[in-house]
Amino acid sequence: MTAFAPSWLALREDADAAARAGELLAPLRARLPAGGPLVIWDLGCGTGALGRWLAPRLPGPQHWVLYDGDPALLEEARANAYRTADGTPATLETREGGIADLRAADLVGASLVTASALLDVLTAEEVDGIAAAASCPALLTLTVAGRVRILPHDPLDAEIGAAFDAHQRRDGLLGPDASAAAATAFRRRGAAVQTRPSPWRLGPDRAELAAEWLRGWVGAAVEQRPDLAEPAAEYLRRRLAECDAGRLAVEVHHTDLLALPGGTS
Repeated sequence: MTAFAPSWLALREDADAAARAGELLAPLRARLPAGGPLVIWDLGCGTGALGRWLAPRLPGPQHWVLYDGDPALLEEARANAYRTADGTPATLETREGGIADLRAADLVGASLVTASALLDVLTAEEVDGIAAAASCPALLTLTVAGRVRILPHDPLDAEIGAAFDAHQRRDGLLGPDASAAAATAFRRRGAAVQTRPSPWRLGPDRAELAAEWLRGWVGAAVEQRPDLAEPAAEYLRRRLAECDAGRLAVEVHHTDLLALPGGTS
């Protein structure tokens, strides 16, 4: 499955929801405007999984702007029925566009900018552009941190992980450096920034996701380093067998970031 395939997004949704750093919500709620609808932009919204998680945790009324470059994903996201913390329905609109096209004028009137699993597939320029355009709070979740822990240990874990991280940094993408780059970009513009870990913890109860993640993780590593193809194929066979037997535990580290304008931290 590709990173943005609806089937992959559906498979990971529950793990994403369990991983997100809920402790960032209290400081976020304290800074949201009262009395009018919250206008929330979801950048790279995919099928709307972040909105399904976040809308019930924030007060209403809410209006969501679902922003993505894939019209098929936008169509699926539009079918959502978001409910706010008080149970009232949120209103939704979709806008098609790329992150590089986003401008400050687009976000005039926004109460909150959000994103999930987005920053690590962007360039430094694109991340800086988000920070420049957003004069409101920003909650940016599930950015890959470049740390993976798999039990039981295998001698190839570190080499596969390093090749995967290098693949994420190809062609100027930030990969595991994205969260630090975003923190720097927002702080440079006077925002107070908090970060929290948001790891996936995949055991036997999430074996299907763990197996699909393994295939993608190893596949990207081999794409980056073709010389790993033969040992990686055997490695993947071993790991999938352990997964099928319920003997594999995977911890994939991510970072959640909250940026609040008007202070430094």
